[in-house]
Amino acid sequence: MKPITTEKAVRLIELNNMLVIETDRKKRKHEIKKEFEEIFDVKVDSINTLIKKNKKIAYIKLNKKNPAIDIATKLGMI
Repeated sequence: MKPITTEKAVRLIELNNMLVIETDRKKRKHEIKKEFEEIFDVKVDSINTLIKKNKKIAYIKLNKKNPAIDIATKLGMI
């Protein structure tokens, strides 16, 4: 998993409690969710994926109890 740090990604962190991460193209949504929850010990509400330029991008919406800004600082995004 590699975090994406564009202006849009930072805006999504602040407004929607959502992280944008580049993942392995072969992983399914439930695999991404399970791995993310185990690594960061958070609850994931939903995941949307997008394949763009042969890369898979996951939009991970976190539960309201787990602020995305905390995980973003752990990853060095902010």
